[in-house]
Amino acid sequence: MKNPLLTAAYSPEDFRKRGHLLIDVLADHLKEKLSGGAEKTIDWKLPEAEYALWTEFLINGNESSLFSNILERTTHVHNPKCIGHQITPTAPITALTGMIGSLLNNGMAVYEMGMAPSAIERVVTEMLCKKLGYTDTSRGFLTSGGTLANLTALLSARKAKASENIWKEGSGKPLGIMVSEEAHYCIDRAARIMGFGEKGIIKIPVKADFSIDTSELEARFNTASTNGIEIFAIIGSAPCTATGSYDDLQALGKFAKKHNLWFHVDGAHGGAAIFSKKYRHTVSGISLADSVVIDGHKMMMLPAITTALLFKNGNQSYATFSQKADYLLGQSEDEDWYNLAKRTFECTKTMMSIHWYTILKIYGEGIFDEYVSQLYDMGKTFGAIIQQNPHFELATKPQCNIVCFRYVDMAMSLDTLNSLNANIRQKLLEAGEFYIVQTQIKGIHYLRTTIMNPFTTGDHLQLLLEKIQQKAKEIIKNMMTV
Repeated sequence: MKNPLLTAAYSPEDFRKRGHLLIDVLADHLKEKLSGGAEKTIDWKLPEAEYALWTEFLINGNESSLFSNILERTTHVHNPKCIGHQITPTAPITALTGMIGSLLNNGMAVYEMGMAPSAIERVVTEMLCKKLGYTDTSRGFLTSGGTLANLTALLSARKAKASENIWKEGSGKPLGIMVSEEAHYCIDRAARIMGFGEKGIIKIPVKADFSIDTSELEARFNTASTNGIEIFAIIGSAPCTATGSYDDLQALGKFAKKHNLWFHVDGAHGGAAIFSKKYRHTVSGISLADSVVIDGHKMMMLPAITTALLFKNGNQSYATFSQKADYLLGQSEDEDWYNLAKRTFECTKTMMSIHWYTILKIYGEGIFDEYVSQLYDMGKTFGAIIQQNPHFELATKPQCNIVCFRYVDMAMSLDTLNSLNANIRQKLLEAGEFYIVQTQIKGIHYLRTTIMNPFTTGDHLQLLLEKIQQKAKEIIKNMMTV
């Protein structure tokens, strides 16, 4: 070929050379971060400064330092002091499966564009369905994230339960869903995308532990029905994202059955508890759900972004986007499970199934038990440490690895405390040693941690509280001198 740039870009030897160098860099990165010896989790810079740096680098930067610069200027999730968002420190083997997927680039819309990953996906989703307690008639597929999976599940619910065929004829009456007021915002977003508006999102109050108040279900359902809204689904959080509180899935399942509603469980974060012998009780009742979402990139050590959407009745996984008669699983010899574009939003889909399958093949299901149990244990440990310190207050006792708390000073007003905790978080971000986030719950500003790294210890968490107290004293001192 006479095209020099294309020849260079597709050179196997150049790929081999660069790949070996990058693997060495990443392995050294892992060794440093996992040991806890790294000074910083994040090297915080203002957005405009970061933009200017990369604009300049594209023109004048040294090509040989590209990957190391990216590595240096990102959030290091493998550092045990990275306890902010719900993103897992990936199992290193998945960097290799990611490389396979990126290089082979099978689109997976139809079987011939993803033979191995399509078959592998069925193996993986059948395993997940079995862990949920579903029967052999269940089915599932993988898709790009919990937001898309939850929207797809609600479309399936509408197709199965709404009195009108919305997909074919459009909506002639107001529709609605029931969901906790603390549910993830993507549920609210999905309902609005589907045209329900605010009236169609029946938000149920929560109890003191931020789980859905099931005693309110009947009254809210009756009020909505009286107002002419056809409720077709109820959603349980396992857990809610802000506080990590699990809804009572048993009670929600019984309510759904009584009123012939679709029962969907958003287990994006905590659905992986099905693998934990110690914490499976948190998802008791999940087998009652018509559909369940579980994110692999949260509690299953997989790279973003990969999510399982699982259906108790496999017929309904085919019916969501069908424009003819619903597919019948009974015709097993013709079941079109391998042409995935018929069941997902995506017309092109990454080979995400090989991440799940590789971990299962190499380490077995037990690794998910160890991972979930370790992180949930540390959530409880952190909760106990906080309760022992009079300078801090929990939002609620941790049920998983999500812990919300705040620095308190009895002499301060709520507004002042809210401002103080927001400033503490910003100072921690700028310092960069720890990475945590924040949330607002019922007008109170909390610091929020999600312990995602199995190498995070009680010593790390104790040190975090010491750093927070130090920052609080500095901020209060500055406030008094102004």
